[in-house]
Amino acid sequence: MKKFLFYGFMLLILLIFFLAGQIIYFGYNSKPKKADCIIVLGCKVRGNEPSHFLKARLNLAIELFENGYAKYIIVSGGQGKNENISEAEAMQIYLKRKGVKEKYIIKEDKSYSTYENLLNSMEIMKYMGFKDAIIVSNKYHLKRASLIANKLGIRASYSGCFVKDRLYFEIIGFIREILALLKFYIFNM
Repeated sequence: MKKFLFYGFMLLILLIFFLAGQIIYFGYNSKPKKADCIIVLGCKVRGNEPSHFLKARLNLAIELFENGYAKYIIVSGGQGKNENISEAEAMQIYLKRKGVKEKYIIKEDKSYSTYENLLNSMEIMKYMGFKDAIIVSNKYHLKRASLIANKLGIRASYSGCFVKDRLYFEIIGFIREILALLKFYIFNM
C-alpha cells in the first residue's frame, strides 16, 4: 500500500511538472503574427476599471494594434460578480482613453469563461469575415487558450503579458492554470 501511494504521488508530481512546463514553454515562446483582429480575453474588473492584469493585456493589444498587427480589437468578457460594468465595456473605455478609435473596437460582452470568450469571438470573426486572430492574455493563460482555439477551429497566433509588479498574483494564476489545463485535458473543455 505504501508503495502504491508513493508511486501515485510521484506520478502526480510528474504530471504537475509536465503541465507547468507546457504552460511556461508555450507562454514564453508564443509570437504574434499579423492577423485580421486581436482578441483580448477578459479578466477581472474593479468597479468600472480594468484590473492590473486586464490593463496589461490591453496595453499589449494597443502595442500590437499600433504596430500594424491587426486592424480590429475584439474585447471579450461579460459582467461578473462585483463588477459595475462588463469586462468588454471596461476594456472598450480603456482603449478609447488610450487613443484607439471606437470603430476599431468590437465588444463581446456575453462570455463568462475562456471557452465562451473564444466561442463568442469566433462568431464575431465569422460575421466580420475575419480569417485569423492574435489572442492576447497573460503568458500563463495562453496554452489553454490555444487548445480551446484549436478545438473551435480559430486560426490564431498568441501574445502574452507578464505583470512583474503583481508577481504573487501571477504565481496564483499560474497554479490555477495548471489545474485548469488538467481539467481541459480530462474533460476536453
